[in-house]
Amino acid sequence: MTLDDLRVFVSVCRAGSLSAVARELGCTQSAVSQHVKRLEREAGVSLLERRPRGVVPTHAGRVLWDAAADSIAGLDAALRRVGDLVNGDSGAVRVTTGGTTVRHFMAEAVVAFRQRYPKVSLEFQTETSSRRCFEALADGHLDLAWVTMDGPVRGIEQRPVVDLPWVLAVRADDPLAGRSRVDAADLADVRLIRLPHNSTSGARLDAAFAEAGIRSRSDTGVADWDTALLLAELGLGHAVVPALPGRPVPGDGPLRLVPVPDLPPLAVGWAVRRWDALSPLARSFAETVAGSCRQRDVDRAGHEQGDGAAPRASRPPAARRSGPPATAKSIDGRGRRGHDPSS
Repeated sequence: MTLDDLRVFVSVCRAGSLSAVARELGCTQSAVSQHVKRLEREAGVSLLERRPRGVVPTHAGRVLWDAAADSIAGLDAALRRVGDLVNGDSGAVRVTTGGTTVRHFMAEAVVAFRQRYPKVSLEFQTETSSRRCFEALADGHLDLAWVTMDGPVRGIEQRPVVDLPWVLAVRADDPLAGRSRVDAADLADVRLIRLPHNSTSGARLDAAFAEAGIRSRSDTGVADWDTALLLAELGLGHAVVPALPGRPVPGDGPLRLVPVPDLPPLAVGWAVRRWDALSPLARSFAETVAGSCRQRDVDRAGHEQGDGAAPRASRPPAARRSGPPATAKSIDGRGRRGHDPSS
């Protein structure tokens, strides 16, 4: 049994496919199978069950998967921290998140971190959903994930940073644009631009509508919040989206954002495997991003109240927990469309 055997086995369990792991590793499916067979010979029991569409771990395989995944992730984290100790302030912070998250939540923090740690690289891996971010984080090669919170995830620690209230995005010439608020019940007769069903934000919005007994109409779907805002501005429908930090409500120009206070806010923030195992650089980056987001949230709330809008609900200070900062070296360019925070 080798460390490579365990790494490959964990990847196969997570992907549910020998061929998918072979493509990821750039080797043959037979080579991947040999790693698994070597473990099965040593364990004396079958670890994978072959099915028409891929493989799943047996009961014994799941026991080994859980133990190996935790051990490998811990080892990788320890090796990164050792590297940081050797390199001093010239290490790396690795983050997984959606394609638009950096612009909306991290831009100012990235600049501040770069100024503080000019030799540290900040590497972004783009994923299409919070679930994919959690999976990437569990692989053990990343430090942090910026996600939309939606309940506990096994083996992952989450810390909310800011609550995003929902707003209705409409054109300035729309009859709803002049209102100070829109009730959830008012959305039953509104043609909405649909958020991705596989995203956390889309699922949360659907659940809120279902609980309120609202059946909204929709003939347009999007992959991210930015596209929803653009289509609303172009008049292709109305969009219910989270109010992003730094974006004024109700705003001005061709697009107006009308608060929908009936809908429970969407919490976004950091996820890690273990906070106490984070490197000092990763912790610093998380804290820098959290501080920047909260300051922009305070500024936005002050702007809204100054305009006479009702103050939005906010998470009590005691419930807000901090995370860390780093400097930007590269942003993943694999061409995949990203989710919004953790859609």
